[in-house]
Amino acid sequence: MSYGLQAKRAEYIRDAVMSASPVRLLTMLYDRMLLDLNRAEAAQQAGNWPAASEQLIHAQAIVAELSGTLKVDEWEGGENLQAIYGYVMKALVEANLQHSAAMTRECINLLEPLRAAWHEAAAQLPAQAPAPTGTGGTLGVG
Repeated sequence: MSYGLQAKRAEYIRDAVMSASPVRLLTMLYDRMLLDLNRAEAAQQAGNWPAASEQLIHAQAIVAELSGTLKVDEWEGGENLQAIYGYVMKALVEANLQHSAAMTRECINLLEPLRAAWHEAAAQLPAQAPAPTGTGGTLGVG
């Protein structure tokens, strides 16, 4: 991919994130996290440890963002979701250290139903305004 095309793609993605509603940002993060984990699993199965590690580290950053922005006290399931994020974070670190595709698969199996549930919930909400700029964490959720 040429540099000009890469720059245009990066600009498009940045604009899409900046104009997304908070609900859309959440579903985008889940989508990317599962993409990272599926790529990591494939790399682990192929023995490509550097690629697997890169994907697992990015997935960990997303889990950290989701965990850090979760308002546990504002809804009944908050503590349970926080516990899942904590477990997944530890499992991803272990999956990376132990080169374990099975542990990566376990995380995928835990997170995929959550991703589907957030997409379903988002589809039931009326359209929302984009998130205000300058709020949110390092991955743009906030």
